[in-house]
Amino acid sequence: MDLLLVEDKDSFRRLLSQALEGTVWKVRAVADPQEALRAMEAQSFHVLVTDLRLPGISGLELIRRARRLNPRLRVVLMSAFGEPKDIVEAMRLGADDFLPKPFDLDAFLALLDRLRALVGAPPPDPAEPWVAHSPAMQTLESELRQAASSSLSVVFRGERGSGRERCARRLHVLRHPAAPYLTLPASTLGPEGPDPRMLQLLEGGSLFLAGLEHLSAAASDALARAMDSEPGRHLAWIGGVDPQGILAPDVAQRLGSLELRVPPLRERREDLLALARQLLDQGAKREGRPAPWLERTAERQLLNHDWPGNVRELEVLVGRTLLFSEGHAIRTFPDLGLGLETPLFLPWPKAGGLDGMLKAVTRTAEAQLLRRALTGAAGDLPRAAEGLELTVRTLAQRLRDHGIPLEDRGSIDGEGSLPRKTP
Repeated sequence: MDLLLVEDKDSFRRLLSQALEGTVWKVRAVADPQEALRAMEAQSFHVLVTDLRLPGISGLELIRRARRLNPRLRVVLMSAFGEPKDIVEAMRLGADDFLPKPFDLDAFLALLDRLRALVGAPPPDPAEPWVAHSPAMQTLESELRQAASSSLSVVFRGERGSGRERCARRLHVLRHPAAPYLTLPASTLGPEGPDPRMLQLLEGGSLFLAGLEHLSAAASDALARAMDSEPGRHLAWIGGVDPQGILAPDVAQRLGSLELRVPPLRERREDLLALARQLLDQGAKREGRPAPWLERTAERQLLNHDWPGNVRELEVLVGRTLLFSEGHAIRTFPDLGLGLETPLFLPWPKAGGLDGMLKAVTRTAEAQLLRRALTGAAGDLPRAAEGLELTVRTLAQRLRDHGIPLEDRGSIDGEGSLPRKTP
């Protein structure tokens, strides 16, 4: 992992750099904050460690600019002269921790270990919206709060696209919102089971296993062993499974302590319009435009539809409609069948050599084809892999390469990626 160290005192900069030699961190150490900004413009770093008092601009200003360049950047502020107001401002700007100088190197390394976990498995946004107006969702919310007060493993049973992964994020936030969180499609597990290093990374956090019905017999045995292992006992296990999915006995014994039913969208009519408006707001913000409102005719269409694809179907429908709408209101949804005949929109690549531009266009097209395959397979990774004539592991790796989430893409509140307009 890449770490940028900004410290103007040569001796202390060398000391910290030497302390990180032989670790997982690849360190770039600089004395000048302007040089640090140029480095961040040229390269994406996982963690920034900076002094408060620097030549030219302060550490606080550096954090402010760095977070604009990379909103996901993890930040540690150091200082021998830190005033409470400086620490408060640093936290407001997104710093994860403050180290008063002088500090123990072991404490410094322990802090970086915690940040490494949060980089590799970032916790969900505690402010992620949660729509629960319907009686079915209010019941589920009550069950989630009860489950959050225990350390029991939980399995969410629901239809594809209903939002099992969103429920897992909700449970994690109710339990320990600042801890690491990771989603892992069960279909990607082989006979060796989950990587022990990944389990160590998640210590104190949660692992959501999506699509447990796709576990092979060998993977089920390996998963049971992983749950019994030392690192496995220090994290919360959460699973997702289809309504008729059957868990292997060893897995059911360890993971099925508590099963919660995720209601399909057709049982959540009271939530429909709130979900649709939320999706419109999110998509419009990404487009930098005002969110259109729903006219009564469009609202009636949503309320009269059967929603066989659940929240994921609503997500795709709203995204497609927003893509082709130009006015301030949506009067009708032209296609509730959700066919896949929409054009392939590709942005112009950055100007340069032809070969480089073609590679950029090809990569963008590949990402869109992968998303389309996932949508067409209703989020079922094995079915999408079969349609693309790839192995599940190859497809999972391609999705990771493009930063496309591997989880059950249905979100209980409709949150997710919408299509974007391109020039």
